[in-house]
Amino acid sequence: MESTGVYWIPLFGVLEERGFEVMLVDPRRIKNVPGRKTDVRDCQWLQQLHTYGLLSGAFRPDGEVRRLRSYRRQRAMLVEYASHHVQHMQKALTQMNVKLHHVIRDITGKTGMDIMEAIVGGERDARKLARLRDPRIKADEKTIAKSLQGHWREEHIFELAQALELYRFYQDKIAECDRESEAQLERFEDHSHGDPPAAKSGRRRSKGNAPRCDVRTHLYRMTGVDLTRIDGVDGFTALKVISEIGTDMTKWPSAKHFASWLGLSPNNRITSRRVMSSKTKPSASRAAAALRLAANALHRSDSALGAFLHRKQAQRGASKAITATAHKLARLIYTMLRDGQEYVDAGAEYYEKQYQDRALRAAKRRAAQLGYQLVPLPDAPASGLHHGSEAAAA
Repeated sequence: MESTGVYWIPLFGVLEERGFEVMLVDPRRIKNVPGRKTDVRDCQWLQQLHTYGLLSGAFRPDGEVRRLRSYRRQRAMLVEYASHHVQHMQKALTQMNVKLHHVIRDITGKTGMDIMEAIVGGERDARKLARLRDPRIKADEKTIAKSLQGHWREEHIFELAQALELYRFYQDKIAECDRESEAQLERFEDHSHGDPPAAKSGRRRSKGNAPRCDVRTHLYRMTGVDLTRIDGVDGFTALKVISEIGTDMTKWPSAKHFASWLGLSPNNRITSRRVMSSKTKPSASRAAAALRLAANALHRSDSALGAFLHRKQAQRGASKAITATAHKLARLIYTMLRDGQEYVDAGAEYYEKQYQDRALRAAKRRAAQLGYQLVPLPDAPASGLHHGSEAAAA
């Protein structure tokens, strides 16, 4: 069956429930039958390849993970729809010459929502509106009052009222989706042996669109390891990845296969033993996108992963450095889920020391090949290739 879109899903589910081994095959791995292309010829070609055992099924998680994935994808769609109405609110405020979104970071917070609801309710006095300011807002009442000197027109207030109502509607649906996701997380088998995850040092501010439930505890119970111990990976990011890949790492023979499936490995194109291109293949994987966002959050991290990102960025640029770091994150997650090992950050200094040792060993090998020997300088620092030469050729 040649399938596009989603109409293959019910047939796949029915056959799977009846005990059939159903395979969803990547079309990039199948060559079209020569001659005139028709659906019948394609089906016959697929059938012939399958009889020879030349088809391999694409990865599809089990039923429980698929259910969790559906809830999470539905939630992501609702968040996207809600963001459109935030833009509509900003547009309506701009048309009324209200610059509230320029003095507070998020107009969907308590201060912004209270002020917009008061405007829709008929309040026009800027000083009274500014008194609705939450104490946690950095801007003072005077600054907020100046931003509320609006040109009030009935049609723009109507637009603002409708955008507010639609935003609240989607927030209610997102909360409902969160409740279903949490109930689904509780259905998974407990692999934590009843132990809670270890307390983490420091306090990380939760993202605005993150679920309100304790995702970290649920994922620890589900997987038996704390993925949030990896720098850059919070509970929401870990939920995105787990809902796409599940917890069974036996689907991939090794971490290299897993990273390649995500589209985070170099796609080397070699001609006459010459690498013409090593760009990663195009991928729509949501798990890979989540890992790239996690890697991008490591720019200010004083950790081994942060040091890796900084070194790759200096060598290859920001874009390739993020992909390389996401590749490393994918391999860490694979190892943790497969072996049940906890991640321990060695720190940036340890990573730099390892990198210096590797560079020194490579320099010694290269010198030996050329007939030289590296001799340490007597006044060189004990460590740190970036602070000066550690050895001289003799």
